[in-house]
Amino acid sequence: MPRGPRLDAPGTLHHVIVRGIEKGLIVRDDKDRQAFVGRLGDVAALTTTSVYAWALLPNHVHLFVRSSAVGLPTFMRRLLTGYAITFNRRHERHGHLFENRYKSIVCDEDAYFQELVRYIHLNPLRAGLCVGLTELGRYPWCGHSVITGKVRYPWQDRQYVLSWFGQREHDALAAYRRFVHDGIAQGRRPELVGGGLIRSLGGWAEVKAVRLRSDRVLADPRILGAGPFVEQLLSRDEGRLRRTIVSAEQSNEIEELIRRKCTSAGIDLNELRFGGRRRSVAKVRAELARQLVSAYGITLADAARRLGVSTSGIARVVGRTS
Repeated sequence: MPRGPRLDAPGTLHHVIVRGIEKGLIVRDDKDRQAFVGRLGDVAALTTTSVYAWALLPNHVHLFVRSSAVGLPTFMRRLLTGYAITFNRRHERHGHLFENRYKSIVCDEDAYFQELVRYIHLNPLRAGLCVGLTELGRYPWCGHSVITGKVRYPWQDRQYVLSWFGQREHDALAAYRRFVHDGIAQGRRPELVGGGLIRSLGGWAEVKAVRLRSDRVLADPRILGAGPFVEQLLSRDEGRLRRTIVSAEQSNEIEELIRRKCTSAGIDLNELRFGGRRRSVAKVRAELARQLVSAYGITLADAARRLGVSTSGIARVVGRTS
């Protein structure tokens, strides 16, 4: 059965899995790891792609990213092609390094953001590359050490990840650590990377229950989300799927608008971006959300990223009358 085209548009959240060709190694030593991570950071910055979680393993890599105006394929091509050339030159080899087609799964942010951050960051532990969370917290080839503050990679959006766990960094970090700890006992999570129906329903138990009831559930192997989310994505026409592309100039204009609004209202920009819920902050956020979506035409996900709340939170705000 032919594979469907990739689902992508600016602001789309993706879980990307890249494997070495024929399950071969994509890194052989720390110099390779440094080259891959360095290139990941450079390309993320150049393409304004948001990176929330990642884990580099010997023969594959997991990335949790939000695509920008340039699109996921361009981001991945620049990352993988450049690294493969460096790797082949260093190790005097020829030919493909990665499988021809990486796996990219569009994710329902509200339902799966935290789960995927945890799942991806626990990969080195499951693979036996680290022993215990203390060691994982210092492991430089996985985004968990960035979230815990032990390793600094400015291109990883640590702040946005922590905003899902609390309003203050100290509390958010403690909640994040507890959440990751609780995930160790879960082991592998095939529903997060398996077939479309498994992903849509959340595991084999749910799939079996549906089959016993003879229910019909819409599913797609390119999407991680329940039936309604799948249906929403697949029902969009090509024009809506592409969405509005925000230029660099317009993006700067939007950021300046947000700063001016915060200054005028006497609130701290970081409190806004970190999900602060004080009434004055919530009021400014609501005003900005309506303005960004209606006047600038940016996506709900992009507005959510800029204003420190979830996509559904933005949807609720812009759905209200002013």
